[in-house]
Amino acid sequence: MPAIAIRNLSAETHRALKHRAKLKGTSTEAEIRAILEEAVRPAGRILLGSELEALGKRFGGIEFEFDRDKNPARVADFS
Repeated sequence: MPAIAIRNLSAETHRALKHRAKLKGTSTEAEIRAILEEAVRPAGRILLGSELEALGKRFGGIEFEFDRDKNPARVADFS
């Protein structure tokens, strides 16, 4: 699992993080992970698959008919 180190964090910020974690009953590290997760993956983000499904439903559904090629894929030749 990837890990990061945060350098030059002010003492005030560190204290605030520790306090926030204590209020929630978690470790400072867990609180930092939660903050980062929320920042990069907000709850209101658009999920492409869900949006495409909703679009299809608005138009009464979409049916795709195609014949699947059951032959095995060929190995790429880069020579």
